[in-house]
Amino acid sequence: MGYPVVYCSADPATAILEVAVHKGFRTLDAVAHRLTRAIVLKTSDIHVVQPEDVPNPNWLSPVSPGRGQQEFGKQLLERHAFILIPSAVTRESWNLLFNPDRAVGRYQATAQKPFALDTRLNPP
Repeated sequence: MGYPVVYCSADPATAILEVAVHKGFRTLDAVAHRLTRAIVLKTSDIHVVQPEDVPNPNWLSPVSPGRGQQEFGKQLLERHAFILIPSAVTRESWNLLFNPDRAVGRYQATAQKPFALDTRLNPP
């Protein structure tokens, strides 16, 4: 999308899967990452995208993102500080996406630590 996007989930396991889908387990294993817990200071800053709001229902399936899907996400991130959208990785989960530069002062990190991938997820 041209700028950093943070993928957040209610639980660390889903967040790890979401990042792995976009970056790969190899990158999660070989490049330093941080696991961060944060709170959004005003819930009114969160734009909720319901499944029926997504122009193409296939975007909520586990598929490689297409140009239209990426443009849709880019436009949402340009208009809203935070986006809550259903996960394509797990139907029971939602993702909170935000551009950290745009959301400065609208969230507070409550914990942060180095992330270490379980090496069984990136076998030789």
